[in-house]
This record gives sequence, C-alpha cells and structure tokens, in this order.
Amino acid sequence: MTNDQAKLLAQEWERATLGAKDYIDAMPDDKLSFRPVPEVLSFAGQFLHVADVNYMFASAAFGIENTRPGKSEDNPELQTKPALLTFVLDSYNSIVKGIQAFDPAAFDQEAPFFKWTMPRHLLLSKALEHHAHHRGQTAIYFRLNGIKPPSERLF
Repeated sequence: MTNDQAKLLAQEWERATLGAKDYIDAMPDDKLSFRPVPEVLSFAGQFLHVADVNYMFASAAFGIENTRPGKSEDNPELQTKPALLTFVLDSYNSIVKGIQAFDPAAFDQEAPFFKWTMPRHLLLSKALEHHAHHRGQTAIYFRLNGIKPPSERLF
C-alpha cells in the first residue's frame, strides 16, 4: 500500500467516524435502548458492538493487543449518550490513528484473523463493511420511531 492509499483509508475511517457520530447524536436519549424486537441489539447495542469489533479488527490489522475485549453492548455504564459517544468514537479514532502511525508498506502483509489470513488493509476494509452493515440496521430503528435517519455520508 502506498502513502496515498493509506491516507485515503484513514480518510474513509474519518468519514465513518462522523457517520457514527451523526447517528448517535440524532437518536433521542430515550430511544438508545430501543429494539425493534427482543432478539436484536438495541440502538446503543448496535454501536457498542461495532466499537468492540473495531478494536478486534484493529488488533489484528496493527498486530497489537486488544485492550477492550468483551461484550460492551451489555455494559449498563455505556448506555448513556455521553458514554456511548465516547466509547464508540474512541474505537473509530483508534483505527484512524493506527492507520496514520502504521508503515503503509506493512498493510500489504498477511495477518491472521480467526481462521483466515488476509492483508492488513483488507482487515480494515472488512471492518468498514461491518460498520456500514450495523449503521444501516439502525436506520430502520429511526424509521420505526418516526425519525428520519441522518445522511449515510457516502462521500
């Protein structure tokens, strides 16, 4: 990966960070615990899950220890908007800072991830895909509460 490609990857993660912030900011505080059905994560739980997975992907991509393992979506201390925003945005920002500090050439190196091995840059792309999947799910949460979801920030 070139320096320019690494810069673009960091910019994509910055855009994703803003998109997550837009969504969390737009959901009223009293709807953070909303679940369309009992079997799915709450609105807050969706973003806490994404944050947990961001740390997991970052750990593999950057070859560092995951200091935040666990199921944060079940943590009652993270169910307020300020705590939710801090925890979630920190996970995105850790990836942006990791990309900026990482040697761009190392992004082409293979890294283990569960039963797979793939280039480090692909791990971060898969994490973006995961982010988009769950943020997209929460768009329905807005609609079910009569609220127009924020822009998807594609560009």
